[in-house]
Amino acid sequence: MLKVHNSLTGAKEEFVPLQAGAVRMYVCGITVYDYCHIGHARMLVVFDMVARFLRSLGYGLNYVRNITDIDDKIIKRAAENGEPIGALTARFIEAMNEDCAALNIERPDAEPRATQYLGTMIEMISTLITKGNAYVADHGDVLYSVTSFAGYGKLSGKRLQDLRAGARVEVDEAKRDPLDFVLWKAAKPDEPAWDSPWGSGRPGWHIECSAMSTKILGPYFDIHGGGVDLKFPHHENEIAQSCAALDAPFVKVWMHNGFVRIDEEKMSKSLGNFFTVRDVLKVHPAEAVRYFLLASHYRAPINYSEENLQQARAALDRLYTALRAVEPAESADEGEAERRFRAAMEDDFNTPEAFAAIQSVARDLNTAKSAGRNDEAKALAARLLRLGRTLGLLQSDAETWLKQTRGRDQASGALSDAQIDELIAARVAARKARNWIESDRIRDQLVAANIVLEDSPKGTTWRRK
Repeated sequence: MLKVHNSLTGAKEEFVPLQAGAVRMYVCGITVYDYCHIGHARMLVVFDMVARFLRSLGYGLNYVRNITDIDDKIIKRAAENGEPIGALTARFIEAMNEDCAALNIERPDAEPRATQYLGTMIEMISTLITKGNAYVADHGDVLYSVTSFAGYGKLSGKRLQDLRAGARVEVDEAKRDPLDFVLWKAAKPDEPAWDSPWGSGRPGWHIECSAMSTKILGPYFDIHGGGVDLKFPHHENEIAQSCAALDAPFVKVWMHNGFVRIDEEKMSKSLGNFFTVRDVLKVHPAEAVRYFLLASHYRAPINYSEENLQQARAALDRLYTALRAVEPAESADEGEAERRFRAAMEDDFNTPEAFAAIQSVARDLNTAKSAGRNDEAKALAARLLRLGRTLGLLQSDAETWLKQTRGRDQASGALSDAQIDELIAARVAARKARNWIESDRIRDQLVAANIVLEDSPKGTTWRRK
């Protein structure tokens, strides 16, 4: 029985889709004006994990993740670069797709762009004006009247009086209430604009997701996800305008992933304390980055550090070492670890417990290999691969993974595979000649080069540390 924490109720609830056997999920995607950073990667990986597990349970999933391709930041960056907005967004959409492919993030079923749904946005705004939930301000903007929606603040737990008390003194005089937010922005010189019943302009950010999600998934769907920073005001505003326009509950379950932090501060472009995915992947293998992003529960904040990434790499090394030199063979039996894995994932996608179950399979596999129980080892290897791949991991060949150079080695000029094999052959010859001094010297040389030797009756294997 799958249980999911619902941000709307603050409780973990049994997940029952609105339509039996089918799940409709929308996730707020990337605003494409720069390269994705690790904070973005966490959201992308988390909901890729959710999508994979829902499908593993047999649900027919329709996963929609949007692209914001018109926005103040996009307009500003294009102007700074002296390039057309379309060229800027196309370039960073391609970069985002490259980063997602590297992290083994599957493409969503639909990836709508905001500029493709302007007609739907205009239609929704018109409905809100007709119903009295929105109005055209004196300066030409169309604004949503927050007081017109009785449930405003339910998702974030915020009260209107508290929000007003904390509002800035410099209030837009065109607003009836300082908390009213923009649905349509009147055109400004040198900015892109489209025709509308209220004059030339462009959509506000919040209306984009309401229009795209409900147009594709319908007025009431199962899951809406995104980073916790979007809970207020973005998702709160989505609820207000969608419910008012469509006379529907909009979303059944809201899911929010936690921040990635650096020195206990949120990673963000505005703070300037971010690492892009592509820069991190120059030093760390993509699978280790994915493991790091899933190693903590999705709702908890995680701290980005070299130490934590090295720990993720070491955890994967243990899994691949267990898989080494074993030919997987599927078994009909379900082990205790497999039941633990499924129970963990059904408990609000508890990946830390799921990883513990995966590591226990690796330990059992090592034991079976050491004892020469080959059939058992083959079945355990298949189980380990099946569980890992449910989370988008263990995609590499074990030998390839264990022998690939590390980022630090690439910078310092690591020993090649051929050089390592030559040194190991020389060490074997020294041991046969009982030249222990030479044998130890070669081992020390390899250890200094971050090479781990593993001697067994079948010979010596190696991996990079």
